[in-house]
Amino acid sequence: MEAAAEAPPALSCFSYNQDCTSLAIGTTTGYRLFSLSSVEQLDQVHESNEIPDVYIVERLFSSSLVVVVSHAKPQQMNVYHFKKGTEICNYSYSSNILSIRLNRQRLVVCLEESIYIHNIKDMKLLKTILDTPPNTTGLCALSINHANSYLAYPGSATSGEIALYDGNTLKTACTIPAHDGPLAALAFNSTGSKLASASEKGTVIRVFSIPGGQKLYEFRRGMKRYVNISSLVFSMDSQFLCASSNTETVHIFKLEHLTDSRPEEPPTWSGYMGKMFQAATNYLPAQVSGMMSQDRAFATVRLNISGQRNICALSTIQKLPRLLVTTSDGHLYIYNLDPQDGGECVLIKNHSLLGSGKMEENKENDLQPPVPQSYAATVARPSTVPSTSTMPGYSEDGGALRGEVIPEHEFATGPVCLDDENEFPPIILCRGGQPGKAKRS
Repeated sequence: MEAAAEAPPALSCFSYNQDCTSLAIGTTTGYRLFSLSSVEQLDQVHESNEIPDVYIVERLFSSSLVVVVSHAKPQQMNVYHFKKGTEICNYSYSSNILSIRLNRQRLVVCLEESIYIHNIKDMKLLKTILDTPPNTTGLCALSINHANSYLAYPGSATSGEIALYDGNTLKTACTIPAHDGPLAALAFNSTGSKLASASEKGTVIRVFSIPGGQKLYEFRRGMKRYVNISSLVFSMDSQFLCASSNTETVHIFKLEHLTDSRPEEPPTWSGYMGKMFQAATNYLPAQVSGMMSQDRAFATVRLNISGQRNICALSTIQKLPRLLVTTSDGHLYIYNLDPQDGGECVLIKNHSLLGSGKMEENKENDLQPPVPQSYAATVARPSTVPSTSTMPGYSEDGGALRGEVIPEHEFATGPVCLDDENEFPPIILCRGGQPGKAKRS
């Protein structure tokens, strides 16, 4: 078989944190965390070899909270305080964990046919969404804006319907008929006001308003062949949308509305033909006219590799917009992106993720602040430390019953400052040291 002839990937998993300031990778020996604050220097923040065969590793912004799942125990989620080297808690589920999503309010665990929503302050189980359509890849997206904690996941296994769920009120928001074929990629923008989607064909990418579900943009990635979209991500300012696939081309689209006040085009042959095509769309079927009016990529990247799994991020590093591409062979490519003219992005740095990275931990630990009183105190960061009665620790029964809405005082109030790597999440352990059970209630 072809798969047997190929060398195994150097990385078993890799993910950017919520604001694309950190990169996490998993390998057969453990996991590593990197800071993405510099182009020339790749700073390794942490390395752990205690858990082998890691296939999910997610970091909460730039805090010391990291969630890990390994092939040795694929039904168990482990939450760690990596700077202290302690386990905060762990939860076991009824089947293998396929993906995990985090923001400052919620932690979402996606299984093939169910989704578990936890309150990230104390890890109580708030809601279990049972009998979801078969979701073998664990496709789901969670808004990183904790005040707008929308969750999106496939509403059908045969069509491109998106189920939108409000993670704060714990109620279904709406369903969006996004594509004809099954979904392959979902991504929220940073405020949770837009949702991008792609189907398994990978030819068309659509952007919808949230929570209304109105279509705002439609971009064509290509028409010649179907591809597997491996990464779909907005820039933090929501001006750009990046899509990568199993091909060698990365597409970047610009989210801008064309107005009728554009200057008159010069009388060229291409301008004349463009007007002819625009006029012709009024007489064509909606499918055809829609295809002709779709925008092309604003910028592109031609990778030197093809067929490898990769993920992308659009980030501002050292005050300039960059495109980051991480590949399964263990490399991080950094490109310059021209935000005005677009075009072909220029490769400026190639980092090896499996080499020896400069460690930041000692420097960070020298600036260690006092340990907070509880997990909730760290995540919510209130101005005054509340009493212990308002900050329950981890419960052995997994928390709230199915459908229970958390009290208003448990919501995060105001901005949460977790993007400083000198801040420390909790070190409260599960009582009794027993694994927590996310029960199907």
